[in-house]
Amino acid sequence: QERLVESGGGLAQPGGSLRLSCAVSGFTVDYYAIAWFRQAPGKEREGVSCISSSDGSAYYADSVKGRFTMSRDNARNTVYLQMNSLKPENTAVYYCATDQTEACGNTWRETGYVEVWGQGTLVTVSS
Repeated sequence: QERLVESGGGLAQPGGSLRLSCAVSGFTVDYYAIAWFRQAPGKEREGVSCISSSDGSAYYADSVKGRFTMSRDNARNTVYLQMNSLKPENTAVYYCATDQTEACGNTWRETGYVEVWGQGTLVTVSS
C-alpha cells in the first residue's frame, strides 16, 4: 500500500530555513513523481514543487522559485523540501502527494489528480 509520511515542520523565524521530509513506502521514489502541496489557513491547497521519477528534475511554483529546493534520496526512499528565506505567508500545512504518474506534467499542481496524500506537517513562520 502506498504511503507518504511528512516530517520536519515547526516554527521558523522570517528569513529562516526548514527542511521537510516525506518518507515513502509501497513504491520507490524513482517510480512515481512526487509533489509538495501546501494549504494556508482559509486558502485552497496549492502545488509548491514536484520531482520527476525518471531523472529527478524538479519544478516549482513561481512563488517559491529560488528559495525552495526539492530533492530525493533513493537509498532512503525519501524526498525533501528545503525551504530558505521563509516568509510569514509561507505558513501552511505542507503535504507530499503523488498522482501515480512518472512525470511532473502540466497537471502536477492540481489537487484533483492526486491519488495518494500524506497527513501533512505544519510550518509556521513567525517572529
